Amino acid sequence: MFSVDKIERQEELKSPRRRATRPGCYFFAGGGTGGHIYPAIAIAQKIKRLQPEATIVFFCSNRAIDAQILAPGEFEYVALPGRAFSARPDKAAAFGLSFARSYRIAARKIRSVMRDAGETTRAVVIGAGGFASAPAVIAGRRAGAAVAIVNVDIVPGKANRLLATFAQKIFVQFADTAESFGKAKDRTVVAGCPLRAGFESADGANAIAQLGLDAAKKTLVVTGASSGSMNINQATATVLRQLDAFAPTWQVVHLTGGAADLRNHQARGASAKIACHIVDYYDDMASLLAAADLVAGRAGAVSVAEYAAGRTPAICLPYPYHKDRHQYLNAAKLVAAGAAVIVDDIPDDPNATANALAEQLKTLMADDNKRNQMAAAAAAAANTTAAAKIAAMIVALSD
Repeated sequence: MFSVDKIERQEELKSPRRRATRPGCYFFAGGGTGGHIYPAIAIAQKIKRLQPEATIVFFCSNRAIDAQILAPGEFEYVALPGRAFSARPDKAAAFGLSFARSYRIAARKIRSVMRDAGETTRAVVIGAGGFASAPAVIAGRRAGAAVAIVNVDIVPGKANRLLATFAQKIFVQFADTAESFGKAKDRTVVAGCPLRAGFESADGANAIAQLGLDAAKKTLVVTGASSGSMNINQATATVLRQLDAFAPTWQVVHLTGGAADLRNHQARGASAKIACHIVDYYDDMASLLAAADLVAGRAGAVSVAEYAAGRTPAICLPYPYHKDRHQYLNAAKLVAAGAAVIVDDIPDDPNATANALAEQLKTLMADDNKRNQMAAAAAAAANTTAAAKIAAMIVALSD
């Protein structure tokens, strides 16, 4: 299919023509989930601080969540019609065709941007993970761009393992991840998870005002991450009925992660004794976590980094369907730091999931000292400098 051995080696990347001081072109490639896009946005924001005149383009998937995240932002984006790899004969041909089409779209855009910027302009393509990343990264490499990979999950996905073969730098959140890149591990940099602007000095005022929260009450945030989680939503609907005793002092913010069934969840929230603020999506997680006294949610790589940066005690419900169980490994880092506990999401027994979540919630909501200890542990584990560090190394990559 598309072998990295066939990709042309561009030994002239560090030639004098590439050392011009002209602001560079930076192509971010990845999508399908917020976990791929948010770290890329964080790095792009820092690159803009270093090079205000830099050209930045995102290549993402055509899933709705990608447009929802990128459309309100400052960066141009191009949706690619790719699909996830499948070895099944009935799907392999469709994957190949979509890959080829995505590659052509990305190649045309990259060539056009680089041509308009001038022949001495530096270019870097940054793979952020997901099936949308490979065609754009390969197109950028063949156009003469340097390559960097950003891998924030503890276990790399297929796309990042492939693209690492010809990446000059591979930025990871966890030291354990380096071994997963085999011969490329010497090119890994343990930098942490890039977080969007706001986490360095966040306060909860914005979320309190926008969501109409009671500043005098403690706040529980429940989230299934950017795409939402049906299992967590169902468990929350059950749990709300068990939190009546906390109604005088607590309130709940539930992010359902999509418009589907939102009205039903809002109706359940309205009938609960504890005050509930139920919305499908909220973008300013820095402010929301700063306002939160406790969070319950998935354990994606970005999520666990945001819980720590928000200094928020966490109940992690790792996604149970990944074969490599990488969300459990992500969550284990917070647990080891003393900042989180884990509740198993048991797909075959949603009542067991809801009951286990309710017990942890009631225990932690009733124990201010324990939450304060967990918050201090989260603060000690937080890393809010990763985006700036990675941005500086990417800008310098082809100097």
